[in-house]
Amino acid sequence: MAGGSRCHDVELEAFLPHAAIGCGSGNDLWGWTDPVSGREYVLVGRSTGTSFVDISTPSRPVYIGNLPTRAATSVWRGIKVFADHAFIVSEALNHGMQVFDLTRLRGVTSPPVTFTETAHYAGFGSTHTLAINTMTGFAYAAGTRTCEGGLHAVDIRVPASPRAAGCFSLDGYTHETQCVIYAGADSRYRGREICFNSNEDTLTIVDVTDKHEQVQLSRTGYGGSAYTHQGWLTEDQRFFLVNDEGDETAFGHPTRTWIWDVPDLEAPAIVSRYDGPTPSIDHNLYIRGDLVYESNYRSGLRVIDACEVASGVLREVAFFVVFPP
Repeated sequence: MAGGSRCHDVELEAFLPHAAIGCGSGNDLWGWTDPVSGREYVLVGRSTGTSFVDISTPSRPVYIGNLPTRAATSVWRGIKVFADHAFIVSEALNHGMQVFDLTRLRGVTSPPVTFTETAHYAGFGSTHTLAINTMTGFAYAAGTRTCEGGLHAVDIRVPASPRAAGCFSLDGYTHETQCVIYAGADSRYRGREICFNSNEDTLTIVDVTDKHEQVQLSRTGYGGSAYTHQGWLTEDQRFFLVNDEGDETAFGHPTRTWIWDVPDLEAPAIVSRYDGPTPSIDHNLYIRGDLVYESNYRSGLRVIDACEVASGVLREVAFFVVFPP
């Protein structure tokens, strides 16, 4: 137990309620490490804005300040980082994309403070989430009211001057995406910029190298789908692990992670699945090395060992429950 929550191989260093970091409710976070000072920050998406918290000393986090929302209150706010800038989107109407120069956090001497945005992109209003390919300097908004809800590409190579770059609308709404410079097994597409889209009922893979002529490579559904929510590539780009946000409720099975084999980008296939120890709905996952970090609904953080993923095997090695009941 830690702080009233069940846990295994995860320690609780500190807890800050939303009332202590700007109020409202929370839904998303990202991180930034200052390349000059080495200080580490958490960027917290809240219903009323974005909080910046210094966690360089994990047991003594410091609330640095708040960037208020650009528009109305919204339960959803998404944040990603590129070139020492935060890029912030929301499902609030007319919000667009806020740009915030994170190096401004260095100059705060009497926290907390209220910040203003560094720049703003108004090429879309509301959007569900944002992905950034840090290798190319392009952001991809998913779930906007532009591009039929598909990928809305923004050139952020000059962070304070974001520019519209292109659209992908062929397969309609994209809920989440991961975009990479492809270095996997399919030699036809090595060196190309490829996006792996979770499109509600399919995995849809798109070549976005030419932002004005984005090409759909495949669109693949699967039995047992309810809401294809989000996924992430293993570091060798051989497998794509997907969480379906609706299948636990629809079919009554435990938390399920789908393992897609993607050596052929034009013909991906599900080769296995992992069922976790709880009935919780899964939400987002990210992979670092051989570890999968899943943020699920009431079962919280689950850490899964994927070193045997090529054999279709995943194994939970740690967790921290966020909803004890």
